[in-house]
Amino acid sequence: MSEIYHPPVLLDESISMLKAREGGIFVDATLGGGGHTEAILKANPKNRVIGIDRDEEAIERAIKRLEPYGDRVSIYHANFSQIGEVLEAEGIGEVNGVLFDLGVSHFHLRGERGFTVWKEQPLDMRMDRRQKLTARDVVNELSERELADVIFKYGQERFARKIAREIVRRRKEKPIETTTELAQIVEEVIPKKLWAGRKKHPAIKTFQAIRIFVNKEFEEIEKGIPSAAEFIKSGGRIVVITFHSLEDRLVKNILRSLQGFKVVTKKPIEPSPEEVRENPASRSAKLRAAEREE
Repeated sequence: MSEIYHPPVLLDESISMLKAREGGIFVDATLGGGGHTEAILKANPKNRVIGIDRDEEAIERAIKRLEPYGDRVSIYHANFSQIGEVLEAEGIGEVNGVLFDLGVSHFHLRGERGFTVWKEQPLDMRMDRRQKLTARDVVNELSERELADVIFKYGQERFARKIAREIVRRRKEKPIETTTELAQIVEEVIPKKLWAGRKKHPAIKTFQAIRIFVNKEFEEIEKGIPSAAEFIKSGGRIVVITFHSLEDRLVKNILRSLQGFKVVTKKPIEPSPEEVRENPASRSAKLRAAEREE
């Protein structure tokens, strides 16, 4: 397994908003490569972190990275919507903070699971390989209407109906198996004058939509944040990093709706120009936080 370093986004801001320097028990609900968890552990020698991730390969990398911290960190292979079960297994009734770093990681984009439009890979897009549903299933088995709804709802793609129609036409000839096949179909549907010369591939919105649908990302957010809120102690915080407008809007509304919490980020915190220069993938990141009232 090749090492792919995922620079933690909004790292200092996350530590500050979690109040991790004050010490306590924290949950990193999206462990990934372990960068945020390591920073929390370094923020105070008394800190303890429970890390959760649905990706077994991410967990393997994090275990290696976090080995020096011993029993100050516990790691679980689970969806973050299962945070209650994880904390029950740990015998923990309340925590000082929970961090969610949402979206797809560098590891996924540079891996071989079909998350990227730029390389030919099997249409997979599963973050957790234990689940059955893949992007190939979605592309080849959903009805034209269902496909159009997915692409429009989760990708905000205005050519969703035309893309779905062409996908259905092509799959009648042969199943659509690879990322490049799907990307080419979208290229041919969207008028070239609307995307030629731009850095973003015209199929990115379609890929985003299918990925969100395959991994039930919005359902996880809708379950996971309220579940985490049940375990936050007085003065503790939920901190959430998002990477696109649909995700951000969903998180903003959930945080506002939490009973007994106040939103402490009047406007979302965004990366500094320096961070964007060093890590261009951070440019769309937004951080929001809510605190349990005393």
